[in-house]
Amino acid sequence: MLKNLFPRLARFRFTVQIIMLFVTVYGGALLGSYTVDRISKALPSLSCAYDKMTGDHCILIVNQHQLHHRAGAALAKAGDVALNVFIPTLMSVGVFFLFFFFLNKAFCGWVCPLGTVQELLYKIGRRIGRPLNRFKQENVGKVRPVKWFMLLVLVLGLPTLAGMGTVANELGDPFCQVCPSRIATTLLTADTEQLAVRTGTGINFFLGALGNALFGFIIIAALAVRQPFCRICPLLSWNALFQKLSPMRLVKKDAHDKCAKCGVCEKACPMDIHEIGTSFGSKAFHEDCTLCGRCAEYCPDDDVIQLKFFGFKLFGSSRDYYKARVKFETPEGQPKKRVIPILRAKENA
Repeated sequence: MLKNLFPRLARFRFTVQIIMLFVTVYGGALLGSYTVDRISKALPSLSCAYDKMTGDHCILIVNQHQLHHRAGAALAKAGDVALNVFIPTLMSVGVFFLFFFFLNKAFCGWVCPLGTVQELLYKIGRRIGRPLNRFKQENVGKVRPVKWFMLLVLVLGLPTLAGMGTVANELGDPFCQVCPSRIATTLLTADTEQLAVRTGTGINFFLGALGNALFGFIIIAALAVRQPFCRICPLLSWNALFQKLSPMRLVKKDAHDKCAKCGVCEKACPMDIHEIGTSFGSKAFHEDCTLCGRCAEYCPDDDVIQLKFFGFKLFGSSRDYYKARVKFETPEGQPKKRVIPILRAKENA
C-alpha cells in the first residue's frame, strides 16, 4: 500500500506539489512556448497563461476567450454556432476531462501552483508564530457560494456578454484580470509586468486594482488561514461539476462502528469541511474537498477513511500511522505534541 512506501502522505504530497510548481511555472522554459501552446491549454489547475514560462495553461482562460471571441460573436450573429462554439468548447472540455478523470480534484490539492504557494505561506505563518484562524461552520456556508458566483459571472457570463457586444470588450476575461495566480506565478519567474495596473479605461483600472488588492489579501491571509483563495476559486466549482465521474475519490465507510466522531479529521481538513467529522459515505466529502488526504492521515482508526482509485485502496487511515504522524504535528499544523488527548482517551477506553 501507499503508506508503506511513503511514511507521511503529506510529505509525499508536498514533494509532488513542489515538483508540479516548477513544471507549471517554469516548464515552458524547457519546452519552448511553441510546444507548450500545443500541449492542452486545459489543465484543471490555475497554471496561468500570462506566465511566459508556464508549462501549460489553465482551462479557465481558454473558456473565457472562447465565450468572448466565439460564443458571443456566434450568438450575436445567430449562425455557425456548432462550428464556432460547441466543437472548440467540447475539445477543450474533453482534454480537461481526460486529465481530470484520473486524478479528480487532486489537481487542486496536489498540482495547482497557487495552492502550493498558499501552503508554503501557511507553513511560514506557523514558523513565525501566527495563530491559526479556522472558519466556523456557519461561516463556511456563507463563503461556499462565492466560487459559483465567480464561475457563473466572471468565467462564463461576462465573457459571453462581451462577445455579444452587450458589455465592454475589456470584460472578455475578467477572472484572469483578478486571479491572484496571474501575479503569483509570474512573480516567481521574475516577471513584474502583471503587477502594473492598466489605466487605458476605467474597467481596466478597476480590474487591475481589484486583482492587486485580491493578491495582497491572499498573501496576508494565507499566513493565518489555510487555502484562503481555494475556497472561492471558480476552478474548484468547475471541477466539482465532474468530481463524481472520476474513479479517484476519498471514501468514508457508512456508519462505521470504529468511527467515534472524534473530530480529528475535521480539524485536519484545510478547507474546513465540517461534514467529514459527522457524516458518512458521500455526504462526508463536500464539493470543496481537494483530495489532499489529510483527513485520512489523521483519522486514528483503521480504514475508516480511504483514498481509492477504481475501488482499489491507495491509502487508508491507520491507528499506527496516526500515532507516528502526531509526533510531528497536530492536525491544525501547530508545534508537535507527543499524543493528542483524543488518542489518549481512546486508548484508556
